[in-house]
Amino acid sequence: MTQNNDLLQIRKNPLNHARMPMQRLNTASKKLSHLGIGVLFGMTILTIPAQADSAATEEYRGSAAAVDTSAPIAALSKLTSLNDAKPLTVTVPTIQQFKTESGVPVRFVQTTTLPIVDVDLRFNAGSARDGSIQKDGFGIANMTATMLTQGSKSLDENKFTQAVETLGINLDSSAYKDMFIVSLRSLSDDKHLLPAIDLMTQMLSEPAFDDAILARNKARLLVGLQQQKQDPNSLASIAFDQALYGEHPYAHPSAGTLESVPNIGKQQLIDFKNRYLVAANASLAMTGNLTLVQAKKLAEDITAELPTGQVAPELPEPKSLSQAKHIHIPFPSTQTTVLMGQLGSKRATNTKDQQQQTNFAVGNEVMAGGDFNARLMTEIRQNLGYTYGISGSMNPMLAKGPYQIGFSTRNDKARAAIDASLEVINDTLDEGITSSEMQLTTDGLKNSFPMGFASNAGINGLLGMMNFYQLQDNYLTNYVNRIDQVKLSEVNQTMRDTLKPDDFLIVTVGQDDPWKDKKSKK
Repeated sequence: MTQNNDLLQIRKNPLNHARMPMQRLNTASKKLSHLGIGVLFGMTILTIPAQADSAATEEYRGSAAAVDTSAPIAALSKLTSLNDAKPLTVTVPTIQQFKTESGVPVRFVQTTTLPIVDVDLRFNAGSARDGSIQKDGFGIANMTATMLTQGSKSLDENKFTQAVETLGINLDSSAYKDMFIVSLRSLSDDKHLLPAIDLMTQMLSEPAFDDAILARNKARLLVGLQQQKQDPNSLASIAFDQALYGEHPYAHPSAGTLESVPNIGKQQLIDFKNRYLVAANASLAMTGNLTLVQAKKLAEDITAELPTGQVAPELPEPKSLSQAKHIHIPFPSTQTTVLMGQLGSKRATNTKDQQQQTNFAVGNEVMAGGDFNARLMTEIRQNLGYTYGISGSMNPMLAKGPYQIGFSTRNDKARAAIDASLEVINDTLDEGITSSEMQLTTDGLKNSFPMGFASNAGINGLLGMMNFYQLQDNYLTNYVNRIDQVKLSEVNQTMRDTLKPDDFLIVTVGQDDPWKDKKSKK
């Protein structure tokens, strides 16, 4: 899960924001962090039942010519059953909390529908910590995550992989900007779960970090990083982070760079593991077919071999840009990739700030959401035809994350599309969103909220995010209340307080520099 937001993984739910924003690396080639953003949107088709009440049916049969195709569908006003619709009630999963003997906080949800257990062990140990192991040691956390699943002292790479496949489990590790995740999914019976936990503890307590495998990983990763230069989305995202964060630990790509990866050695991986993959720096989430007694025993088994260690120091807060900045990267393409935005917010942990983030999420969904109702999508795609899709979102993290809006357009329309996008943003801030827009959005957010509990993986992702950011259980139980407490004036004021489009960082990747011609070409 992306680090998870006032948004769930589903598009229209501001619980989890996206954090997974960044693709995971399962092997050095597979796990190359793709730092580009993709514009992803889907069309919802509204199917109107072909039945209405008898009066409407007779009217239709009597005179087809009487139908006004430009008017709203008459049958909709006669669906009186809609008047009896009851308010949505949501039952949040019961979360049980406890700590292991080593002090690791655990959140557990019992689900008995499927014989499955999901485990999410998170450490405050993402790529932002690379520099603490070695100056400019970009990619150390990512390489550590890659190699945890490539053998232990007891099992070489082939035997470890064979054991995972024989059990039919998913066992993975990933490094993001500010978190390191070890995850497991297994059948809940002892025959599968107990050996799966043994493999998980092996990879954490005694990883092989084989020199030959490390050399192979680095070679593959360097090929991937070289290929990344042919991806305009990746180029834009890397340049955006570097320009936005400067010397801050969030500035460098999690996968590392062509210059840093060759310098990664076995001792650095050992040092990273010993420093950050420790009990004092960990949190654990479990969801599945277990009793509370079984869950407590499982948590002890997982964390017993972790060194006590120390909590990672707090990350510094990045500084906002003081003025607008435009960066163009030449790239041979008929399309220009555009990424614009600013420094955003950090993960809110108190009630007041959480309400503010919900206010912003509602306003931003109206302005820059990924569906066709959003203002940017309506104007830039539908009315002007500059792009197939445009959207923007906030990505809060331990320190302030980015707010980004991204799209692609024809080279000769890049400047016009940028100017038109900024105009929509400024108009939204000046005039505000409307009451009807807010109502449509809040209804959608509340109605999609239960989808976050539709699977064990969804529940466990939420638990892991809440644990990592040390959120209270009422973060979920109060979610609908936060939506209900949204007020139009406060949404619009939060949008104005948060977004500063006159100071946006704008990165373009394409054949022509949009900034050479100072005037927009409509």
